[in-house]
Amino acid sequence: MASKLNPTFSEELKKYGSVNFNACYNCGTCTAVCSLSTTDISFPREMVRLSALGLEDEIKKSLKPWECYYCGECTTHCPQTANPGELMMSLRRWLTAKYDWTGLSGLFYKYLPAFLTAMVLVFAGVLFFANSVNWELERLLHLGHMFERTAIATVFVVIFIPNLLRMWYITVVKAGVKVPFKTYFTALNDLFVHMFTQKRARDCDGNHFRWLEHMILVFAYLALLFTTVFLNWFSTENLFVIVLGYLESAFIFIITADFVKDRIQKKQMLTKNSKPSDWFFVIWLMLMGLTAFFVRLFIDFNILETSKWLYIIHLTVLVQWALIIVPFGKWTHFLYRSFAMYFAKINSVKK
Repeated sequence: MASKLNPTFSEELKKYGSVNFNACYNCGTCTAVCSLSTTDISFPREMVRLSALGLEDEIKKSLKPWECYYCGECTTHCPQTANPGELMMSLRRWLTAKYDWTGLSGLFYKYLPAFLTAMVLVFAGVLFFANSVNWELERLLHLGHMFERTAIATVFVVIFIPNLLRMWYITVVKAGVKVPFKTYFTALNDLFVHMFTQKRARDCDGNHFRWLEHMILVFAYLALLFTTVFLNWFSTENLFVIVLGYLESAFIFIITADFVKDRIQKKQMLTKNSKPSDWFFVIWLMLMGLTAFFVRLFIDFNILETSKWLYIIHLTVLVQWALIIVPFGKWTHFLYRSFAMYFAKINSVKK
């Protein structure tokens, strides 16, 4: 059955950040200069053509947008300034919206006022919660810690598992891929390797330092999550755990501050067309590290009781991060890219 053409697809992609991709005249330069493109994995040229034709179903079935790490070489060398790298990023945002059963990812990507409204409502909810416990620090800390545990489990079960199943159905089942059941287990190695190291990013020319920063950030973020949620960093008296939390939060702040600097300076192709979702992701992650560091510091100096506003700021950032940015923002790219590599490995095995 032939795929349906959507003549308005280019207008839809503009809402997700695409820039001038219809200027492409199919010369193939982008594919020729891409260090990740092979005879088996050819992009971004293929995605540009499918987008220009409006072949939505073909794009939804493809994992190739996730296999691009946006080094920017394709955009730099494009003779038509069609911005193929930015198109690939836009397709990742668009695919995120298609996987999301709630529809909120697409809403927040396309309409900034909706995203800002959600952020303000969360802030109001935090203030209401703090007032309901009479601003008692001990209760704020305890319930804040309980929120982290509950939010992680809820978002994973209610949002991520259904969305990943939708992604699997679209890219594996609907794509007609049939493999032995054991392949899903033998391919798990690819899932975890790419999730924690994103090792393919090292193959991008001139991308080694950014890859290293990303890998350190992933480990620091996951480690801080474990330290705060399961080791109860804000309440523990274990010196090792306390120092570990300081180091993790410091790494997160330093690396994300460098990312923010890059986006301000716009020296790299990756940062020339930053969208609100890019800014909120990196800034809120930076604030997570910074506020967590100072909350623990104020606890150690026994001054948090008289500076409750600091914990309220941290809690607001935490709740906005957990309820909006993680399930519906750019954080999801980390998850979907990892599973895309996993599904690509599965798809490469034929019955």
